[in-house]
Amino acid sequence: MPDSPNYPHSPKKPLVFISAAEPSADRLGEALIERATRICPEIRFVGVAGPRMRAAGCWSIFDMTRHAAMLLGVFGVIGKAIRMQNTAERYLRRYHFDAAVVIDSPTLHLPLAGRAQAIGIPVMYYIAPQMWAWGAHRIHKLRSRVDRVAAILPFEEEYFKNRGVDTTFVGHPLIDRLAKVTIDRDMVRTLRADAELVVGLLPGSRKHVVSEVLPGQLEIVQRVFQHNESTSPTRRIKFIASVARPQVAPHIESLIAASGLPIEMHPGNHTELIEAADLVLVASGTVTLEVAFLKTPMIVMYNASPLVYNLIGRWMITIPHLSLPNILAERELVPEFMPYYKSTEPIAQRTIELLENENLRKEMACELGRIIAPLNTGRAEESVARMLLDIIETNTH
Repeated sequence: MPDSPNYPHSPKKPLVFISAAEPSADRLGEALIERATRICPEIRFVGVAGPRMRAAGCWSIFDMTRHAAMLLGVFGVIGKAIRMQNTAERYLRRYHFDAAVVIDSPTLHLPLAGRAQAIGIPVMYYIAPQMWAWGAHRIHKLRSRVDRVAAILPFEEEYFKNRGVDTTFVGHPLIDRLAKVTIDRDMVRTLRADAELVVGLLPGSRKHVVSEVLPGQLEIVQRVFQHNESTSPTRRIKFIASVARPQVAPHIESLIAASGLPIEMHPGNHTELIEAADLVLVASGTVTLEVAFLKTPMIVMYNASPLVYNLIGRWMITIPHLSLPNILAERELVPEFMPYYKSTEPIAQRTIELLENENLRKEMACELGRIIAPLNTGRAEESVARMLLDIIETNTH
């Protein structure tokens, strides 16, 4: 790969710097590049890009997606982050970029946005930093370093606008994609075969998340089995664990085998598993929105370090609920046990309560549909692409 792309500036061929540090952001960047290119075929992209963005035509100067970190794990890749920032600034100064786009990851991207702004490049932030949940003191950085924010949660537009940040709610790209998915009904029937109740386990797509969540889920399964044998021994409850990525399959399989519990494994796309389930136990994160979109009752759980939370997290988090469905509902719509729990017994009790009360599950399903509906604009990717092109046009006139 040459040291630099041969991209002379031309007002007819806009040049955009784009940065994505996580695999999920790489997917958002891919969709943005494809949609913007469809509208403006001459547009070109250079930046911090993973495999999806490269496949969409972005010239990659650095790949952070292989080193993605969660929570305090970001400190483990701080050296790579510094190299990424320095490499990005070199390109930002070398070429005449018409705009810069940073996607999610505020720890990495607020400093990068500041470097771009200092050079005179207008910046669009895609997926607003969750300052309404924690780190609200950083709002001045967002306000001074970013020209426009594309928000994916409805309440974020008003929140940031009230604090002087030009923000537009564009819709949620995940919900837009889910609305286009065709569910394999034969697979759903297969997953439900010979069962009165189906419980799905969604332990996450990363090994360290699986390690933190699945052991607790297995304890809950054991407790539910014991309760069912003592109260309704003829009722068949089926438990199915999602394997979101092949890389975590051996870890999930070994934990299930060690438990001795009769739990099936479902590899690949877990949409059919969520659709088939009467209830899911799910690790916190964006996947909870997929569960909500499919109107499947859920219990959200995560078991992070109590020490880290009590030393740092509890002083930073400013909202009463942490799971996305409850944040959207502005109340505890779904039971959540996070950021950590001391015992799985209360989670098991709520699981049993929901499995034995169909009306409770129906009420939750109805409310999940209500809170998800505003996110489904059907035009999130289109809106983000046009926002970017509007920034470019404004900057070149």
